Amino acid sequence: MTLETESLTLLRDALAELEGGFDTLPEFKTEVDLEALRGVLMEVATRMKDNFPYPHPFYAGQMLKPPHPVARLAYALSIWINPNNHALDGGRASSAMEKEAVAEIAAMFGWKAHLGHLCSGGTMANLEALWVAGRLKPGKKIVASQQAHYTHQRISEVLGLPFQAVLCDSRARIDLTALEALLQTSEVGTVVATLGTTATGSVDPLPGILELQAKYGFRLHADAAYGGYFTLVDNLDSEARAAFDCLDRVDSLAIDPHKHGLQPYGCGCILFQDPAVGALYKHNSPYTYFSSAELHLGEISLECSRPGASAVALWATHRLFPLVRGGSFAAGLGKGRQAALTFFERLSADPRFMTAFPPQLDIVIWAPRGESASAISRLSREMFEAAAAENLHLAVVSFPASLLRAWWTDIDWDQETVTCLRSCLMKPEHLDWLDRIWQVLDGVASKVIHLTP
Repeated sequence: MTLETESLTLLRDALAELEGGFDTLPEFKTEVDLEALRGVLMEVATRMKDNFPYPHPFYAGQMLKPPHPVARLAYALSIWINPNNHALDGGRASSAMEKEAVAEIAAMFGWKAHLGHLCSGGTMANLEALWVAGRLKPGKKIVASQQAHYTHQRISEVLGLPFQAVLCDSRARIDLTALEALLQTSEVGTVVATLGTTATGSVDPLPGILELQAKYGFRLHADAAYGGYFTLVDNLDSEARAAFDCLDRVDSLAIDPHKHGLQPYGCGCILFQDPAVGALYKHNSPYTYFSSAELHLGEISLECSRPGASAVALWATHRLFPLVRGGSFAAGLGKGRQAALTFFERLSADPRFMTAFPPQLDIVIWAPRGESASAISRLSREMFEAAAAENLHLAVVSFPASLLRAWWTDIDWDQETVTCLRSCLMKPEHLDWLDRIWQVLDGVASKVIHLTP
């Protein structure tokens, strides 16, 4: 694997331009012991070799997508200033860039009026959404599907709010019948709709949830941390497309630019449809917000100090890749989606493998064929390890039997869970590398899977 380094030549030019903004100050230079610095950096480089090759197309396991060079460079450039996007005193330019970048994300969903900011990731974004929900629906229950991210239950516990998981249908989406039965108890204050579950990439049926909201009056939060950017692509199935087209009607929305938005960790974003919820954040900090009457981002955020570098990197990425349908950014997402569809078709046509529901985004769930749940689990782990030995990195995931029993009717369900393989085909390059990926899988399968004639 060759790491991209050619763009580093641009960083020195950009630093010279940045330095020119402070040339009226008295000369001041930081002394650096280059030899000592080199020794530590080489040690860091040696330690960092102990990683999976996340940027390479042969890494098709967890949700890890390399940041674009423009994001890396803009992030690094800003670190020479190290702005803090809490108060304008700590990051005037980067705060303005954050507001612009967040507005562009909101516009991607058709939102004009909004309140939002960047945060450390989806966990913090969902925390803020559920904190606001708890203030507006005090003591009411938070509900999300059984396949929603575990953070919702954990956040509810932190906030002291009751939580309940809702049954899923056979495609790992929230079951609307089970949801309505729960809503009839009048205990629910907030429903979380997941657009891109972590395990399967499934998209909850948002149109149906909105119909229930009109009937029962709950608050609706969309956890689109993983899938949000897919609103731009043109090759979704009809049900996913319908769900994404409704995102302009939810009360709040979480999205992670550090997943599909080409950003370094950590960069999440929380959006609220009603700017009036900003009043809930009101607090007194006379030593912080004194330099400007303009909105300080810390006044609408639960986090205090936040890296301005994340905003700078995101803003720069938007300049290079506007968030529009038909653009090059959307095309890259579409290639990952097509890679998942093509990979699913190949797996489904090969008797050595088992599949269930088709992917709705770019995550494929599959397994080596076995006669029982325990055999499939054992073979999945063996294939995971054998593929890794060939430098092809997958992921394993455990599902309840209730999710896959309708798809795998001819196996012995001798245990209540089954371990499967999971491939996140997040990189546009995955589509071009599918033949090579399949070649490795074919060789591995010949050693691991032995079907009975």
